[in-house]
Amino acid sequence: METIYDWVTILGFAGLVTLFLQRSSLENPPDSVWQYLPPAIGAAACNYFGNEEQHVVAIAIGLAALAYVFIVLKPSVKV
Repeated sequence: METIYDWVTILGFAGLVTLFLQRSSLENPPDSVWQYLPPAIGAAACNYFGNEEQHVVAIAIGLAALAYVFIVLKPSVKV
């Protein structure tokens, strides 16, 4: 845990796991486990490229993974 990419991707994975666990406990889950694979791979790729000092690529992949989560998985925030 040396770079900002390490911390951001850990937070991303934690958010994905929380969303998956919350939805999988529903009687009729709105999505399947396979839909969580692209953002997880995106977070891992973001971390890799960030640690390799390829910041533009890392940020682009991170934003794409975040966009996927909001477009495909559609998390709802309830306060």
